Amino acid sequence: MSDFDVIVIGGGPAGYPTAIRAGQNGLKVACIDEWKNYDGSTAFGGTCLNAGCIPSKALLESSELFHRAQAEFATHGIKTGAVAIDIAAMQKRKAGIVKTMTGGIVQLLKAAGVTALQGHGKLLAGRQVQFTAHDGGVKVFTAKHVVLASGSQPMPLKTAPFDGKHVVDSWGALEFASVPKRLGVIGAGVIGLELGSVWRRLGADVVVLEAMPAFLAMADQQLAKEALKHFKKQGLDLRLGAKVTAASVKGDVVEVSYTDAAGAAQSLTVDRLIVCIGRRPYTGNLLGEGTGVIVDERGFIKVDEHCRTDADNVWAVGDCVRGPMLAHKGKEEGVAVADRIAGLYAHVNYDAIPSVVYTAPEIAWVGATEEQVKASGREYKVGSFPFLASGRARAMEAGQGFAKVIVAKDDDQILGVHIIGPMAGELIAEAVLAMEYSASAEDLQRTIHAHPTLSEALHEAALAADKRAIDMPNR
Repeated sequence: MSDFDVIVIGGGPAGYPTAIRAGQNGLKVACIDEWKNYDGSTAFGGTCLNAGCIPSKALLESSELFHRAQAEFATHGIKTGAVAIDIAAMQKRKAGIVKTMTGGIVQLLKAAGVTALQGHGKLLAGRQVQFTAHDGGVKVFTAKHVVLASGSQPMPLKTAPFDGKHVVDSWGALEFASVPKRLGVIGAGVIGLELGSVWRRLGADVVVLEAMPAFLAMADQQLAKEALKHFKKQGLDLRLGAKVTAASVKGDVVEVSYTDAAGAAQSLTVDRLIVCIGRRPYTGNLLGEGTGVIVDERGFIKVDEHCRTDADNVWAVGDCVRGPMLAHKGKEEGVAVADRIAGLYAHVNYDAIPSVVYTAPEIAWVGATEEQVKASGREYKVGSFPFLASGRARAMEAGQGFAKVIVAKDDDQILGVHIIGPMAGELIAEAVLAMEYSASAEDLQRTIHAHPTLSEALHEAALAADKRAIDMPNR
């Protein structure tokens, strides 16, 4: 007889929802997580809650308020005098939010009847799981089903090795005790842009080195072009086609060598260097001999469209499997797997997974880019609406950017929605829901949106696809 119906290895945004839903489904569940913070404390929540999504949003909010107090309040007629920052207080607030959120997960697991185990989990043959507690104690459990949700870790760069102080990963970049005068960021992806924005707003001179010749290559390029314009205006020094060849710590500075887009050798001296070139699956010491689970050459666990591995009743979800490394993608996979284990219907629509960059302006999208639709050969139409024409956005002093809807000409299917502007990460939810229900552009056009709201921009963009926009000229 098995010790558990389900054992989940990993307590991050893919793992803990899996365990909770399995518990809600009446199964006997254990969730194993080995996360340790810098101070040695343990916590559930994985990278997302402890060292990624949540702490970065806390600092983004604090730094945005500081920037607005400096640059925008006077426009509203608000006089503040000199505005100063207290990094220690800012970091304390961030840490408090993280502690509250991670502590909440423990309570959620308990409420769902899940046995929470803190330590290392390793899958053995025959769906046995070896659990090594942080104090060194070892136990072996058996399970009818095992779900692997081990997450991911920052990808290192051989030419710029981490030292934990001067050259850091994305977690280290959230822990600075003071604002570096000169900051280098390797990688202009989502993480690099968010971290660069935080420290730029707080006063650092920020240089972002991106090896790719195109900016935000994964996004719609009209959106990316607009974003690049705003980031440069904010003072981010973005250098595309810049390939780092070496980085070395000399005293209390980091000397960086790189080649520019033309292939010429260049150098840069910074006080701190953040390396955020991407993430890779975290599968170290996860699998014993004879498990039957296959890991590909990039470290991803091989799964089918339902997240089943090649081993009987062993599943894998989240960052350690194919697909975008997004917390919400992992969460939905985990919930779906827990329902499948319980014999219930489950589905994850991989064509309707939103992506968000929490900069200012925010950037969000779902579905295909215009470049992808064009390459597919399908006839399409595009509607867009600038936030400059939105009364709500203008009242917020946030008239930057636009909403863009890409629609099929033959059946009016919404193929993609791309937003850069205020609260884009919230606005994209309507587009995701529309695509999930296979709504047409006409459905969006006929949906009444409250006035004045930011969501009217999406409404007007849908109307503009048929040259029927009300609040701007139709071309």
